[in-house]
Amino acid sequence: MNYDGYTSPLSQRYASKQMQYLFSQNKKFRTWRRLWIALAETEKELGLNITQEQIDELKAHQDDINYEEAQEREKIVRHDVMSHVYAYGLQCPKARGIIHLGATSCYVGDNTDIIIMRDALRLVRGKVVNVIARLAKFAGEYKDLPTLAFTHFQPAQPTTVGKRATLWINEFMMDLEDLEYVEGSLKLLGSKGTTGTQASFLELFDGDQEKVDRIDPMIAGKMGFSACCPVSGQTYSRKVDARVMNVIAQIACSAHKMSNDIRLLQHLKEVEEPFEKNQIGSSAMAYKRNPMRSERIASLARYVMVDAMNPVITSSVQWFERTLDDSANRRLSIAEGFLAIDGILDLCMNVTDGLKVYPKVIDRHLRAELPFMATENIMMDAVKAGGDRQEMHEKIRTLSMEAGRVVKEEGKDNNLLDLIAEDPAFPQTREALEEAMKPERYVGCAPRQVERYLEAYVNPVLEEHREDLGMTAEIFV
Repeated sequence: MNYDGYTSPLSQRYASKQMQYLFSQNKKFRTWRRLWIALAETEKELGLNITQEQIDELKAHQDDINYEEAQEREKIVRHDVMSHVYAYGLQCPKARGIIHLGATSCYVGDNTDIIIMRDALRLVRGKVVNVIARLAKFAGEYKDLPTLAFTHFQPAQPTTVGKRATLWINEFMMDLEDLEYVEGSLKLLGSKGTTGTQASFLELFDGDQEKVDRIDPMIAGKMGFSACCPVSGQTYSRKVDARVMNVIAQIACSAHKMSNDIRLLQHLKEVEEPFEKNQIGSSAMAYKRNPMRSERIASLARYVMVDAMNPVITSSVQWFERTLDDSANRRLSIAEGFLAIDGILDLCMNVTDGLKVYPKVIDRHLRAELPFMATENIMMDAVKAGGDRQEMHEKIRTLSMEAGRVVKEEGKDNNLLDLIAEDPAFPQTREALEEAMKPERYVGCAPRQVERYLEAYVNPVLEEHREDLGMTAEIFV
């Protein structure tokens, strides 16, 4: 490790080895060479004077990048693509003259970026699917457990622990749908030339338009894509980057919302993220069990959501067919956005795989508020026994205010049921009122909603992506 220079926490602390490889030098430059091979093969198949011996020589060295030669050359020519063309040529003397034939730098640069983003989206997709699967299991397990629901973080009608989890699932399901659409819409740049006109290829093929028209589809097929951009300048539209990073930001948004809910629930001691045997919660307060994983999710998620502004702004200021003020920004924003979302999803998998639920605490909190929520049923029972609805409503309101005062000002337990039982206007006994305090009576359709949502929406998606299931997450710190 270099202790005298800056190292990114994304690579040291957060991102997985798989995602780090996708944005590594080896992945980048090996892909450049695959693209040069695809171009040479296409040109040979379309009739240019390129031999199979030259193609075989290129393939023999597609993975063993001679970095030192490329770096030394770049110090002289100040051009990364031409430095690697030169270095590849040193290894492939027979093919040297046909490497990068007719292409511009964006042929390898932009096509590689699309390939890497596609592969990175696939890794992200797999992790999103696994987060959904873990949450689906959790929701199914706790679909019947009543819990206090909140609006404005104020007690509201009860829900169930499982139903609340479906709200988290649903947001990740929306993200997955968007991700798959964007991933499926990605197209290679192809080989468009300096300003997107393919003029160099028209010259190479002596004005044969039919052969030029076949170049892009053939390259796309060799690189595993269905098509190339129909039109472009020298680069593919930077709006593509914006679309990709917006999907990544939306996943971060969903993770942030879930992590905030978990942090609040952990404060209430109702639900707790995994806490390891030897984990330290605080350097000063030894008893603490801080939700550090959920906090880290929120912290990284804010970075990703803000990072999504970079490609939007970059796309908006591209001049005509090409400008280079995108280059440095894209090297940072795209790679680090993916590395950060990768770390977020690993944390999400870890947290959702080990959520600890405390039913007795949940029940205590719910029962402290339940008398207020049961007042409508109590009022209806009193009306059925002959009471006047308006009078009953006013009495319930007055007694509720008094019970609230006792809780807030005197710090005592909610005594609303006692107040109602003592009021002669209400026919119910204290025992009958207590019988009405069954939490499951107040959760509405929540358990059934969980079952139907999982059966109709989530399980079919998990089945469709069953090859992605079973991923594990390694948390480094």
